[in-house]
Amino acid sequence: MSATFTQRFPVDAADIDELGHVNNIVYLRYAQDIATAHWRSRATPEMTAGFVWVVVRHEVDYRAALELGDELEVRTRVDSVAQGATWTRFVDVYKLGAEKPAAQIKSTWCLLDAATRRIRRVPPEIIARFAD
Repeated sequence: MSATFTQRFPVDAADIDELGHVNNIVYLRYAQDIATAHWRSRATPEMTAGFVWVVVRHEVDYRAALELGDELEVRTRVDSVAQGATWTRFVDVYKLGAEKPAAQIKSTWCLLDAATRRIRRVPPEIIARFAD
């Protein structure tokens, strides 16, 4: 596994469902937002101009409810090996101060050429920027 990238997010009123918990779709927003931030923090300007990522699969395990006012620490990392054009990303969503994640997300992302939108094999230079 590569090094972990971390961000904090507040739980806002718009994130809450009819049961008083963070809505399931919001967890995917956290996964999307942190993946984008991680990519932009490590990729070169040439990489961000030349490539885009799309999700082909999400798997979410919900472990504990999150509620309005909770402060979250969201952590992500990518697998140590890409599989052709795809790369697995892991996201753990923690209530700030908690020992165990409230949710765990495993996503498969696919690399595309930014201009043609054709699938591209993940180049070694991209893998190297995310491996620590």
